[in-house]
Amino acid sequence: MHGVVAKSQRSRAAATSDELVDAVLGASRALVAVAARSLATVAEDVTLAQYRVLIELAARGALRVADLADALNVDRSTATRMCDRLVRKRLIARRRGSDDRRVVRVSLSDSGAELVAEVSRSRRAEIRRIVRRM
Repeated sequence: MHGVVAKSQRSRAAATSDELVDAVLGASRALVAVAARSLATVAEDVTLAQYRVLIELAARGALRVADLADALNVDRSTATRMCDRLVRKRLIARRRGSDDRRVVRVSLSDSGAELVAEVSRSRRAEIRRIVRRM
């Protein structure tokens, strides 16, 4: 009898765990949608992938493209192409190192920092509205 009770408890725990995972996945999708809407209202020509670059630079400061690629878990060539596009949009800047001119770092420009701040304000406002409705 004890084995049946233990098996039943494991089944209930697994079902509860699955429900929790489903709830977290649903919340995650909703938050990604909030991020996408917030980004679209502020800068319709910046993709979510490009915005991830801006967020990494906002959080970590100036980085070598190789380090940025590692942080984003993408190939260096992909990171280079994303940086090229963001430089053209004047959202990031490239700078050579003062100690070693071969080292190139990318960092947020003033426009890039303002975009990140504006999207964050928009996201916070939308999440605040969602929380109030709950």
